[in-house]
Amino acid sequence: MPTAREVDGAGRAARLYARTVVGARYFIVLGWLAVAFAMFQFPAAPAPEPELQGFVADDSAAVRAETESVREFGFPLIARTAVVQRDPDGLSPYAQARAVLRAIALGQGRYPEAEPVVGALPVPNTLALFPSSSENGTTVVTFTFAPPSAGLGAQTRATRRFAEEQLGPEDAYVGVTGSIPARVAQARIVREKLPLMETATLIVVVSIVAVYFRSLTAPLVALVTAGLAFFLAIHTASRVGQVFEVTLPHELEPLILALVLGVVTDYAIFFLAGMRRQLATGLPRLDAARAAAASTGPIVAVASVTVALGTAVLVVAESALFQAFGPALALAVGVAGIVALTLVPALLAIFGRLLFLPGHVRQYEPRRIARTMVRLMVMRPVGAILAALCVVGLGLVGAQLTSLRPAVSFVPSLPPGDEVRTAAAAAAEGFAPGILSPTLLLARGDGVAEQRDALAELGTALARQPGVAGVVGPGQLPGTLERGVLLARDGDAARFMVILTDEPLGATAVETVERLEDTVQELGTAVGLRDVSFGLGGDTALAAELVNVTRDDLGRIAFAALVANFVVLVLFLRALVAPVFLLGASVLGLAAALGALAFVFQGVLGQDGVTFYVPFAAAVLLLSLGSDYNIFGVGYIWESANRMPLREAIKEAVPGTSSAITAAAVTLAASFSMLAIVPLRPFRELAFVMAVGILLDAMIVRSVLVPSVVSLLGSFSRWPRRRTHPAQQRIEQEQRDGREIRGERTR
Repeated sequence: MPTAREVDGAGRAARLYARTVVGARYFIVLGWLAVAFAMFQFPAAPAPEPELQGFVADDSAAVRAETESVREFGFPLIARTAVVQRDPDGLSPYAQARAVLRAIALGQGRYPEAEPVVGALPVPNTLALFPSSSENGTTVVTFTFAPPSAGLGAQTRATRRFAEEQLGPEDAYVGVTGSIPARVAQARIVREKLPLMETATLIVVVSIVAVYFRSLTAPLVALVTAGLAFFLAIHTASRVGQVFEVTLPHELEPLILALVLGVVTDYAIFFLAGMRRQLATGLPRLDAARAAAASTGPIVAVASVTVALGTAVLVVAESALFQAFGPALALAVGVAGIVALTLVPALLAIFGRLLFLPGHVRQYEPRRIARTMVRLMVMRPVGAILAALCVVGLGLVGAQLTSLRPAVSFVPSLPPGDEVRTAAAAAAEGFAPGILSPTLLLARGDGVAEQRDALAELGTALARQPGVAGVVGPGQLPGTLERGVLLARDGDAARFMVILTDEPLGATAVETVERLEDTVQELGTAVGLRDVSFGLGGDTALAAELVNVTRDDLGRIAFAALVANFVVLVLFLRALVAPVFLLGASVLGLAAALGALAFVFQGVLGQDGVTFYVPFAAAVLLLSLGSDYNIFGVGYIWESANRMPLREAIKEAVPGTSSAITAAAVTLAASFSMLAIVPLRPFRELAFVMAVGILLDAMIVRSVLVPSVVSLLGSFSRWPRRRTHPAQQRIEQEQRDGREIRGERTR
């Protein structure tokens, strides 16, 4: 624990801060209004075009295989946008012939409305000749090609425009699909649902604050502060991204909304609770505001720094997505913390008792059951039993974490009824789920194109692999067609199109491609292809690399997050033992939340994996927010322990703070649960895991497990600074004297 000089210095700093914000209250309010007005005059940058390959490095093996394929053959073998036609009763021969003729005409530039699309490849399942065809004559998938410089939105709009203008009712047009249209659809849905999410989140958090304080005016502080913080955070993140030329993914804005509104409302709750407590003692308005700011401000400052540092550690990741997430979230939390630390105390000082209308300001009295529970916790046998039950229960749920399987899954993440998802389902019915994103296998070596028999055997061996529905490769087409399409004209390259049996960006398909990467060299050698190198490209190969990079990032992110949170807790608590078990408790709660995520979404709902970035983003946020509640809860225990024995401090601090922590946790969980308004799988997963993790942390970890462990460890939890209250020192001395007397009697 800090020395008397350190305590006095910290107290002076807190009092100076309190006097400053209360004294400058009107200037602070006017200043923030001026900043908001200035920001409003310069709107945030428009949302960036969605990206597909930007999640992985440009020099990745999958990107390199596709690039070399285009260099060797002059055009790609696989496409990411497709027009789907399907009639379960069978497409007419004329409809199938028209699909071929349209593709030829499009390649000749006869459809100007299709620009920048420059070519098309029709694939019918007629007579089930095309590998992976599961039906006969029911479906045509026409892949469209565009230059890499064309944006994803432009490609999708052009293909859809071409299909809607050129295909009639007799063509059984279903829709445009593929990973590019899916990514565009995701961005569109986020933009459409964000205003509703903003409104719903504000209504929910305001309602919780109103119920907790039994006031119609207290929620206005949370509403004004949270709204201003989110507005400034989004604009600041956008401007900084422009300056440093960093593209912020469209997944980020809803996450910033949930995080900023949640944490700012949490901070407002703690300031309001402190103000209510001070007013209940009879202090005048300004004195009460200064006292509330002095006691709560330092804790809020440390808490916001903790969350900002915890999210900033994502910059250590190799994943481009995490590198964009980390600084943006840290900046948003930093802005939110500054707004809360200045604007909330200023509003408290201006309005005083008016913030708690129509009720009366009275001292909060913890419920009898809360006081009874805490008294039981500080009894060592009971505390040990409660701690053991918490650890076992959380551990059993957390054991499900081992079954968590990362996936990407652009198309299945879309809501039912979306055109892109409907068209993908139609294509999968006629062929196989992997038809829309085939995997490219590129073989390179001197004269490899001349070994047609060996290449044909390799294609057969690939088709027999688990998870492979079919293979288009050398030996399956007439030689005149193969040359230049599957066999390079210079004879030094050959390529295959591998169609998978599963959704191409799901966890199962990713595992299939990872197996192919491990076995393709062996398969090639077995059929006589020696001195030949192989490379895999396509969406599934990109997804496999992305999942592997994310797995590799886990160790770095986890280590950096734990170190950042540990350092903040050590500096704040002036102890080494307490931060260790506090972080251990946070990790246990996190494991339980991720285990619940795996059980519900993979087990109950039957999803093929969980979106790859959800567990890692949730882990960083939950660890940081857990430390947030550590600071609020244990900080008050530490403060009380300077005035009384530690167990008495727990009895005094926990009942009073647990109510505010629970209200704050419910608010934060509700804020994150509003992510589910965006009808995309990643946001539903994030909403679930964050809400469950926050509630577990506040109601079990912080309210039961941590107080029980602190009571069991006693003053050792404050090691190496074991300075205790004189009363506690007296008790410990009496215990030592008693042991010495008993020892003398024994002798």
